[in-house]
Amino acid sequence: MGLSLFSDASTRLAQALKFVAISDDAIEHLKHPKASLSVSIPVRMDNGSLRFFQGYRVRYDDTRGPTKGGVRYHPGVNLDEVQSLAFWMTFKCAALNLPYGGGKGGITVNPKELSRLELERLSRGYIDAIADFIGPDVDILAPDMYTNQMIMGWMMDQYSIIKRQISPAVVTGKPITMGGSVGRESATAMGAFFVIERMMSKLDRHPSNTTVAVQGFGNAGATIAALMAKAGYKVVAVSDSQGGIYAKKGLDIPSIRQYKHSSRSIQAVYCAGTVCSVVEHEVITNEQLLALDVDILIPAALENQITATNAPQIQAKYIFEVANGPITSEADGILDQKGIMVFPDILINAGGVTVSYFEWVQNRSGLYWTLEEVNRRLQEKMVTEADHIWTISQDRSTSLRTAAYIHALNRLGEAIEAKGTRDYYANKRF
Repeated sequence: MGLSLFSDASTRLAQALKFVAISDDAIEHLKHPKASLSVSIPVRMDNGSLRFFQGYRVRYDDTRGPTKGGVRYHPGVNLDEVQSLAFWMTFKCAALNLPYGGGKGGITVNPKELSRLELERLSRGYIDAIADFIGPDVDILAPDMYTNQMIMGWMMDQYSIIKRQISPAVVTGKPITMGGSVGRESATAMGAFFVIERMMSKLDRHPSNTTVAVQGFGNAGATIAALMAKAGYKVVAVSDSQGGIYAKKGLDIPSIRQYKHSSRSIQAVYCAGTVCSVVEHEVITNEQLLALDVDILIPAALENQITATNAPQIQAKYIFEVANGPITSEADGILDQKGIMVFPDILINAGGVTVSYFEWVQNRSGLYWTLEEVNRRLQEKMVTEADHIWTISQDRSTSLRTAAYIHALNRLGEAIEAKGTRDYYANKRF
């Protein structure tokens, strides 16, 4: 049996621990999730039948504040995956210096097979099942894979019904009319873009001479592709779950997004108004996209896309992880030997949780910011922490992933030690 996702994720912690001086108590503390919940959610389907769906919520660590993390709807959701995502979120929040711990949730379901009414019943049923496990000062939900503003709005509304009070701060990523923040929907991609721009300037790379491939054309993947293309990067390949397209001359990303929105499929097209014409391109698989000879590769789909099996075929010079955990720990070593620079997920995709934090702050204060203010604060946060992680990597001669975990571990260690550890209690004098 292969290594579980959580066991694989934990190996990154072991690597970083070699470079930090934190107490044994703190290390032991971070090896275990604080609380895990599994629930069965009954849903009355449109045809009158009753189906049960499996749901999960994990609060991994709340040393630095209430836990925070998304809810994903996917057929592959299981407790191991949710626990791993909550683990990553713990370190992501610490790396960005957000006053949160890590949480995550999910439901094992193919949302494409459900009607909108069935999705609403499922979403509200999930909140019915976990309402005592979450809260604005306990655990805050957010969108993730195949969940969106509407679903977040249903969840916030259901929690408010249960608690008999309006509680916008229990959920982020909700509609703006229900207390959501401007800029939240594009935050993951925008945060990634700010870091990419910063790192490319450090590496003396100019957009016009830099080719890009993006695996995954959901909200984050499509948005980062559009931002890169608008900034002058040559986006030569994109893909979704069905496969990808490649054009050496570059793709017209706005037209492809328009086509995908109307047809739910990807084609290399040029759109003039509502009329889209197919242009010359190659149809490729996701595996072929990952192995393309490009400057920047952006995995923005699922976990474990680059493994020990396909890592030797990777040709990109730089990898920016917009997805959570797209590279296994075994693949990390292979990529490092090949001289490929990997910018880790706990930094690159942290824009989502950062603007979720901004939304939570706005909900609690009752004061709401403009898009310019949100993006200014996001850029400042992402660039500041990216610079810290880059410096640690250079000073310690470590990978950027290990540097990010070192950065997060130092903050987590300080917070855990502030509550008292064996070393403190061993000295019996106050």
